[in-house]
Amino acid sequence: MKRNIIEIDEEKCNGCGQCVTSCAEAALQIINGKAKLVKEIYCDGLGACIGTCPMGALIITQREAEEFDEKATEKHVNAMKHTNEQPCGCPGSAVIDFKPRASSAQAVPVAEQSELTNWPLQLKLVPINAPYFNNADILIAADCTAFSTTGFHARFIKGKKLIIACPKLDDAKYYLDKLTQIFRGNPIKSVSVLRMEVPCCGGLTHIVKEAIKGSEKKIPYQEMIIRINGDVKKEE
Repeated sequence: MKRNIIEIDEEKCNGCGQCVTSCAEAALQIINGKAKLVKEIYCDGLGACIGTCPMGALIITQREAEEFDEKATEKHVNAMKHTNEQPCGCPGSAVIDFKPRASSAQAVPVAEQSELTNWPLQLKLVPINAPYFNNADILIAADCTAFSTTGFHARFIKGKKLIIACPKLDDAKYYLDKLTQIFRGNPIKSVSVLRMEVPCCGGLTHIVKEAIKGSEKKIPYQEMIIRINGDVKKEE
């Protein structure tokens, strides 16, 4: 049968893996440095991955292809969640869920101990179905917040899974679409936003609230605003 399906121009592809992390069906992988379609039955042909490609290497074409199999795709996605496979081909983007680091023999002040329990952190690299999203309290922090306030880990990260993003410098629509898919596809317990007081950082508030709305779920929401001098300006 003829249907819409993804087509990859390998000459243009630079293997960055952004299309892989944006594909909710896990239909793409980086193999030998290039994006590849794993199986035709995993591609729904809607093209959510196209907008994330910085090289313009992806298009939707109509050709003879196996029919999209929703049940097989769901099974495939679930299998990917329980493996250490790195679909983007980059070791630095491997999905890791771990416990907070134990204190070393040397005395380390509580405020300086790491509370990080997940990797990757950047919203562009975070998989939509990362296993650490299961029943998670998520903190979505603007990039500058960690550098603007003291005791960042103990005050804000503890007990939460961290995602970082910049609403001014990155693609807001991409963030909105991806967060909507994350909230819709995972049992999220709560979402907290940590942002700076500068006006442009308010975009993160709008993106997250719209994503929660788009997920059609009632997810508890909290927001904290940091002043430029590092003080907490507002918490609601």
